[in-house]
Amino acid sequence: MAPEPVWIAGGHQSDFARNLTKEGLDLSDLTAEIVGGTLESAGFEAADIDVIHLGNAFGQVYTGQGHLGAMPASVVPELWEVPATRHEGACASGSLAVLAAMADLESGRYDVALVLGVELEKNVPGDLGAQNMAGAAWIGREGQDAKYMWPFMFSRVAQEYDKRYGLDPAHLWRIAELNTRNARSNPNAQTRVRQFGPDSFTDDPVANPVVEGFLRKADCGPLTDGGAGVVLVSERYLAAHPRLRSRPLSRILGWGHRTVGLPLEEKLRRSADQPLMFPHVAATIQDAFGRAGLAGVDDLDLIETHDCFTASEYMAIDHFGLTEPGRSWRAIEAGDLEIGGRLPMNPSGGLLGGGHPVGATGVRMLLDCHRQITGGAGDYQVAGARRAAMLNIGGSTTTTVSFVVG
Repeated sequence: MAPEPVWIAGGHQSDFARNLTKEGLDLSDLTAEIVGGTLESAGFEAADIDVIHLGNAFGQVYTGQGHLGAMPASVVPELWEVPATRHEGACASGSLAVLAAMADLESGRYDVALVLGVELEKNVPGDLGAQNMAGAAWIGREGQDAKYMWPFMFSRVAQEYDKRYGLDPAHLWRIAELNTRNARSNPNAQTRVRQFGPDSFTDDPVANPVVEGFLRKADCGPLTDGGAGVVLVSERYLAAHPRLRSRPLSRILGWGHRTVGLPLEEKLRRSADQPLMFPHVAATIQDAFGRAGLAGVDDLDLIETHDCFTASEYMAIDHFGLTEPGRSWRAIEAGDLEIGGRLPMNPSGGLLGGGHPVGATGVRMLLDCHRQITGGAGDYQVAGARRAAMLNIGGSTTTTVSFVVG
């Protein structure tokens, strides 16, 4: 029996350009903003919420504060006694919170779920912030020689692409330029307030210095403070509350979720004789397509994908099936990813342009898909969008989640 549909009633995103520490704020303030903004946007009261799922990856590492499932009730007294759970899966934490909320609604246990993602990352110097995220890899077993763990790991991904298929770094910089350009139209994007010179997306050693191996400054996503939230409702609730039909709703049509081991080198070893570098990522996407009843990628109108580094978006292009394996450059050169192209990718600016508050990223992606489908994306709206997909990864594609929204 197919599960009952799950609907997105609305949501809220904070301004990812903010530095909350400089404003004298902390995770509790951010949580209060996201709860309040999400409920208001979706047209719900705190008393309507049956269950809360919160994504957060590194709260204890950055701030010392754990037990964040209890934070919504701590800052919004009306949520006292509402069951709540925190979810951690590195950069896929927000998507795991969404999956858990969907399961609650599909099972009939609850009918209205508040899903939140919050992360504070700019309260420490950048070098320390980069170190704080190393725990999403296998500590002591990989990346021991890295100065910065995640630039090192995704440089390794780029190097493997180069080894297997050939890779021109200029194609990676084209991704970075596109996403930062798209971000200028997003009023919540982190880089919309930044200036980029003519050499920012070149091999200029001053404007775009090497960070680790294959990757330069433009290839690397920023540390971000921010949060996002959505309200999810069951089909039962929708039937009992027909007033909601007058609001802009979208539906989660399909989902995929797979988890593999931590080590990147093991992933690469297992795929050495296969066409795609990360077959489990493609399988996750295909699971979402299958549940949504899609024949393939051309049934979509846009994609929000995980571009923590340019290499991760380059990987997503061929794993979604936009090109043959290893030929992602063809979609870049053809302009396929542009708004108005064959299949716009990251019209919001993605993580590179929009920002990457780790535990909130999956929720933000889902919210952007909802906004696109309901015509609420403003200046970065994809005209006529009816179906959107998202891909959210944690670690070196260790945890992979995909949704299709329509």
